[in-house]
Amino acid sequence: MRNVTLYLDVDGVVCPFGATGTTPWGSGWILANAGVLEVAYAGQLVDGLNGLSRLPGVRCVWLTSWEEMAAEYLCPAIGLAGGHWPCLTADGAGTGEGWWKLAALQEDLAANAPDGIVWIDDQLRYEQEALAWAGFLGRRILTVSPDPRRGISPAELAAVGGFVTEQLFLT
Repeated sequence: MRNVTLYLDVDGVVCPFGATGTTPWGSGWILANAGVLEVAYAGQLVDGLNGLSRLPGVRCVWLTSWEEMAAEYLCPAIGLAGGHWPCLTADGAGTGEGWWKLAALQEDLAANAPDGIVWIDDQLRYEQEALAWAGFLGRRILTVSPDPRRGISPAELAAVGGFVTEQLFLT
């Protein structure tokens, strides 16, 4: 069976910065106390991510500065079924050259070798090394860099769903 790994950031992706007005989904923002701070999120996004995470062959991984706190605090607060997802960490890689998230993702890919990769991070659009590296993977990877003030949009989540489905059923 084919498999896809989805790497997910939190801030600016699931929980936008300074959310105001309505969500990209047309609903109001839901506020929740995630233990360490209050977060805003779109319920429809959480539902969509939960649906993707339940697909056979999909492995979801936290790739966020929240690190283990995403599973421990965020998931119960917003109803995201990611409490058991593995979490990649900086492990001291936050200093020096290069983006720690790219290094952590590359290490995880070497260990797990998925057929397809989805990387969702609002910072991606600014990380030229990461984008160049992703370019070498071609159709094997989908990178999504949401507007950090809005989070993942319906169109972006639909693109992720389409990519995942296509990757799982390639022959």
